Amino acid sequence: MIDWKWAGIGAILVLILGSLLINYLSFVGFIGGLIATIIVGYMVGGGAKNGALNGIVAGIIGGLMVAIVFAIIGLTSGVNAGLIGVGLVFLAIIYIIIFAIIGAIGGAIGSLLNRTPPNATVSE
Repeated sequence: MIDWKWAGIGAILVLILGSLLINYLSFVGFIGGLIATIIVGYMVGGGAKNGALNGIVAGIIGGLMVAIVFAIIGLTSGVNAGLIGVGLVFLAIIYIIIFAIIGAIGGAIGSLLNRTPPNATVSE
């Protein structure tokens, strides 16, 4: 089951970490998406399948947001708009696919790191 709270938080983390690290570390920057989705998987728990599902959702939304940020930067750079239009569609598709795959891996890893059984309550 998708935990939309953590999927949204994960998407924002993917946007922040992904944008910063991709900008400074190039392709190695996708590690930011992995870190973000490990956090999501850990927080949702419930096994590898549940963590992977939430990681995929966070990765897809975050990848789309990263593509939009880079599109805005590209459109304001003064390059030919027709060339950018084609490139932006390609960029968005690639980022969504990469971040979805990374999200599945990170979410599964994170949920396996969480040893708390699903629906467990914390005693005070």
